[in-house]
Amino acid sequence: MSERFVLITGCGGGLGQAFCRSFSQNGYTVIGTDRIELDESKMQPDHFMQVELAALVHDEAQMTAFRDSVHRLTGGTPLSVLINNAAVQKLGRTDEISISTFCETFDVNVAAPFALTRAFLSDLEETRGAVINLGSVHTRATKPRFAAYTTSKAAIEGLTRALAVDLGPRVRVVAIAPAAIDTSMLREGFVGNPEGFAALGSAHPVGRIGHPEEIADLAVFLASGQAGFLTGTTVYADGGVLSRLYDPA
Repeated sequence: MSERFVLITGCGGGLGQAFCRSFSQNGYTVIGTDRIELDESKMQPDHFMQVELAALVHDEAQMTAFRDSVHRLTGGTPLSVLINNAAVQKLGRTDEISISTFCETFDVNVAAPFALTRAFLSDLEETRGAVINLGSVHTRATKPRFAAYTTSKAAIEGLTRALAVDLGPRVRVVAIAPAAIDTSMLREGFVGNPEGFAALGSAHPVGRIGHPEEIADLAVFLASGQAGFLTGTTVYADGGVLSRLYDPA
């Protein structure tokens, strides 16, 4: 079997680290990007590139240089999988969040996945590869202060459908929409509030929040030939939380 390469954005976060582990364990050579250097406690991908996605999407020359750098790392072997995992989550009510922050959210969460898919399209066509976009349950049910993030993730679902139609049958495009996942970032929001963390888990019919490895292993499956009939769809890995009706009574 020839070497298979996967490009994973946002590889330093909890989900990004899980993606790196799962794809590596399944025989892929992992190229990871993040906006900051990875510290020694992080799993190191086979190749790491420090990249500011918000800048790439507005500079065609930078994007071309990035693509060429990736190709140097692969030795000319085309990518098999693109994981658009990197995202920003800027919170604020409608009268609080600035237009520039709203647009920055779209640059990273929506424009970057589109631009990266476009940049590596010839690779993915050659390998008949897959693009995995990261959505969110917030597209179906959200809460106050999430207008920018929720809207961007709804756009990712639309982008996933549009790309699947544009690029099929050469390339498959699928999104994963997780609910609460047990990452350090999530836990930081519950410091000093163990009751709230426990309540979050119990709100899911499965009785807990998700593990990063569950999302990563799902991505490996979706990128494989076993998922060859799946494209243009969003898989909700939500522990059943979207099926539960909130009844304050």
